[in-house]
Formats: sequence, C-alpha cells, structure tokens
Amino acid sequence: MKQLTSYNRVAGYLNKMFDMLNAEFFEGTLSRPTITIQSTPRAYGHFSLRDNTWVSAVGDTHEINIGAGTLARPIEEVAATLLHEMVHYFNYENGVQDCSRGNTYHNKRFKAAAEAHGLTVTHSDKYGWSHTAPGDALLDFILENGLTDILINRNEYGGFQVTGTGKHSSTETTTPRRPSSTRKYICPCCGNSVRATKTVNIACLDCDVQMVVAG
Repeated sequence: MKQLTSYNRVAGYLNKMFDMLNAEFFEGTLSRPTITIQSTPRAYGHFSLRDNTWVSAVGDTHEINIGAGTLARPIEEVAATLLHEMVHYFNYENGVQDCSRGNTYHNKRFKAAAEAHGLTVTHSDKYGWSHTAPGDALLDFILENGLTDILINRNEYGGFQVTGTGKHSSTETTTPRRPSSTRKYICPCCGNSVRATKTVNIACLDCDVQMVVAG
C-alpha cells in the first residue's frame, strides 16, 4: 500500500482499522462511530458517551478521536489507543460503567474488558486501570494483517508528548526517542516464534536453523 503520509489517507486508514479490530475482537458488534483526528492535550484519544455527538440526515453516531499529535507512533501503539477507546464503546453499549470520578478513573470493569479484547493494563494511582498497551493477541493481529506505521503527525506544543495509552495520561516536555515497530520472527521448521523491536539475527536452537521475519 502507499505510505500513510496524507491526512485524508490516514483518516480512511483509521476507519479501516476500526472495522478490522471490530471484526477480530468484538465479533463485528460495534457500529462504526465517527472517527476524528483532533488535538487532545494530555491524551492519546477519547470516546464520546453521547450517541449523537455527530448528527446527519441518515443517523447519529458516537465519536472516537485519535490525538493528531500522536499519530506517528509505532502502529501497535496507535492500534492500542483505538482499541482502548473501542473497549469504552463496547462497555457503553453493554451497560457497563467502566469509569467514575467524572469519567476519569478507570475501574476494574474496564480492566477486565480491556484484557479480554487484546490489551494489557497497568494501574495509575490517579486514573485507575487506565494505562493500556498492545497484548500478544493485538500484536499478532497487526503482524498478520500487515498494518503499517502512520507517517504524518500534527506538530503540537513544541514537542509535547504523552505517556501511557488512553484518554487520561500525563505529559512530558521532552521528545523521547521513537521506538521501532515490533517484528515477529518464526522458525521455518517448527513454527516457534519470538518478537523483537529491531532487526536481529536469531536462530531456533531446537532445529538449528535461522529464524525469519513473518511475512
């Protein structure tokens, strides 16, 4: 596919990612919301609780936003943000209250749903079980479907960065080194697999052969 270097192409790609994640992790039960790319200070994304955040002649929708200044992270991190907001959407649709304290504190209901849908979750004293990262199922899904990095980013706040994944994260004033995307290596004989965040030469000692990048 062409490189993701234009706003319009990225907007379409996020909608495609939503449909793919919906089919893989939610059995296609979520109707597509309006996916926006806007500035979200101190956050990677958000989900709107109102089902008429966007209105049109053919119906109303919720909104999922991905922070415009956070697009150029490794694709597994962007996918984890989108999936995080989809978990909020799924919980809302099923009557599960997953946040309290003005919708800022992620409770154990959110943790359980996130871990059941491809994410790993860690705790924050201020925001609860809010810090999510791609789990093995999501990483495998990204590799198997060949999802690629987004190569455009809104230049915001002189290098403003956020930590964690999801809608309630803290800020950093310096720009950290951007990590490489995850690669999966498999043994062509027995199928054993490992992941690496950079190109490596690695062998399967069980079969005494070099492992190759999963295609």
